[in-house]
Amino acid sequence: MLELLSPAGSMESVTAAVQNGADAVYFGYGDFNARRNAKNFTLDEAAAAVSYCHLRGVKVYLTLNTLLTDRELVKAAELAAQASRMGADAVIVQDLGVVRMLRQAAPDLPVHGSTQMTIHTLDGVKACAELGMERVVLARELSRDALEHICLNSPIGVEVFAHGALCMCYSGQCFFSSVIGGRSGNRGVCAQPCRLKYGWSGKADENPLSLKDLSLAGHLRELRKMGVACLKIEGRMKRPEYVAIATRIYAQAIREGRDPSAGDLQQLEQAFSRQGFTDGYFQGCKGPEMFGTRPEAAPEPRELFAQARSTYESGEQRKETVGIFAMIRVGEPAQVGAMDTQGRLATVAGPVPEKAVNVPLTAEKVEAQLVRTGGTPYQCGRVIAKVEPGLSLPLSALNDLRRRALEELSAQRAAVPRRRAGQFHPGVRYANRREPPAFTVQVRTASQLSLELLKLRPELVYIPAWEAAAAPEAVERCQKQEVAVAALLPRVCWDREMPALEQDLEALRRMGVDQVLAGNLGLVRRAQELGFQVRGDFGLGVYNSQAVKELKRMGLVSVTASFEMQLAQIRDLSKALDTELIGYGRLPLMITENCIIHNHSGQHTCANVNLLTDRRGERFPVVKAYGCRNEILNSKKLFLGDKLDDLRRLGLWAVRLCFTTENPLECAQVLERYLDRGPYQPNDLTRGLYYRGVE
Repeated sequence: MLELLSPAGSMESVTAAVQNGADAVYFGYGDFNARRNAKNFTLDEAAAAVSYCHLRGVKVYLTLNTLLTDRELVKAAELAAQASRMGADAVIVQDLGVVRMLRQAAPDLPVHGSTQMTIHTLDGVKACAELGMERVVLARELSRDALEHICLNSPIGVEVFAHGALCMCYSGQCFFSSVIGGRSGNRGVCAQPCRLKYGWSGKADENPLSLKDLSLAGHLRELRKMGVACLKIEGRMKRPEYVAIATRIYAQAIREGRDPSAGDLQQLEQAFSRQGFTDGYFQGCKGPEMFGTRPEAAPEPRELFAQARSTYESGEQRKETVGIFAMIRVGEPAQVGAMDTQGRLATVAGPVPEKAVNVPLTAEKVEAQLVRTGGTPYQCGRVIAKVEPGLSLPLSALNDLRRRALEELSAQRAAVPRRRAGQFHPGVRYANRREPPAFTVQVRTASQLSLELLKLRPELVYIPAWEAAAAPEAVERCQKQEVAVAALLPRVCWDREMPALEQDLEALRRMGVDQVLAGNLGLVRRAQELGFQVRGDFGLGVYNSQAVKELKRMGLVSVTASFEMQLAQIRDLSKALDTELIGYGRLPLMITENCIIHNHSGQHTCANVNLLTDRRGERFPVVKAYGCRNEILNSKKLFLGDKLDDLRRLGLWAVRLCFTTENPLECAQVLERYLDRGPYQPNDLTRGLYYRGVE
């Protein structure tokens, strides 16, 4: 059966979801989840919610899906242990350090990979399975063909977002909110800059980053057929009425094996939408029709919301089917049992029946009394009574037996599973390097690799694999200058794009390139299988020492610290692997499946640098990413060339200079400055988040 997973930002939303047919709910517990601004649950509230849900046959998944610091991991380990003890069915995670911590702190607590992990390939799913996860939430950008391929071959359960808000950027790879406003989506406090006005030609007069809400309501049978394990509704920040409406409509359609009706779709749109819904990614039809906005003063559908409230405020609407059995025999205590559909059996005993004086008790009378489950969360599927003739038993005794049997069954259904208790140990601390960091160089085009740059002898040059394969002379130029080359892998590469990338990598292997830089788990796994040494890029979200240790266990040779960290936090990382820091360049703010350049102009002018303008007049370069995607870069260049003493104190292996829009001469001048040999400084610079940090 296709599981329906509903959001809950409060206990009222839990009730709304459960009473309207959810198979599972997810909510935030503590401070470490991707909706920190939601009303997250306290320990007592979470335990009560788990008990409430389990009694009604509903699973509970707790969100622990943000990047955490070393200090926060200690508190998160306590939360995980509490979640395990209260009987949560799984935790949803993003951080590889959290995955490692959970193995110690809550070894029997199932783990699901969040969509924040940017899993979009079969290799990525397999990597999650190898990490011990039981389920993974795939990227929302995938088409039906891509989803089907993964589902048919996945070793673990696949979860898919079916309804709710769409981020413009691949989840887990957006740094717009943090770099511009200091509020990190990877830390649970995204300010949603994608919903603001932007434009071209210096005018912020459009909404090119605001997608309509997703709805796969018309594809439920197809999703079930392809093997999706769970459909997820987005909306922990939305009100309970929305949760009730969306859950009811999807639950009924799934249960009845049909698509929602036109009236259902109208109600979904009334409850919340941004100028309607889109299924563009699923259909493989990207473009401007996928975009929409929501008026600031959108009217509330009062009548619809009132109807929705009645579904969870007027008693039990959800009834779990049970069988009730009675045995009434001479000289023995009367017995009543209740059994649920999972085979749990509760039996209770009452008074010994007396000999009937007037009207004897019959099986029909007993059954008629036991079937009355009233305001309980149960309905009687079948009732069987074995009654010997000539006996009498008060109806009040039968009512009491039925009540006690159901209470005992409820206790069994809400019972906490027996799980091992663990303790989190950070483990050995690795000393920082004492020598100053080397400098590595990352280019966007092979033409940026001038002889002047290479003569400055960077430690390592990262060239996009497809660029290097198309320009072997650039690789040869590096090798002649005895500068090592690593292939930069794309941040997003679907399964259907993998053969072409593998061809490029095979060509590079023949040229003597044996290292790659990978920023997602799928490509880490694939590159290792192809025999490359793998260095970890910023997309892996290294925010704590446990993540570094986990990547070392996975066989990587170096990692890149998240540029959302402060320098002091990077200094204090236990560096089990060579650690690199991005020290120069236009930081990547978004990577998008939609080409906003083509959406605007109807043309693919990606070879040029297109400038997206915000309300303050800041201009963000939009460049082509692998596979006709876009990458939006920061308007200002990160510059630390005058902070070399600070960089030398961090214990790093290397500082990376990332060249995107720079010409070859500027690339060489930047490296000269970082080598303390030149005067270069950009006109418009930023220190990034290294000194000010993020929420």
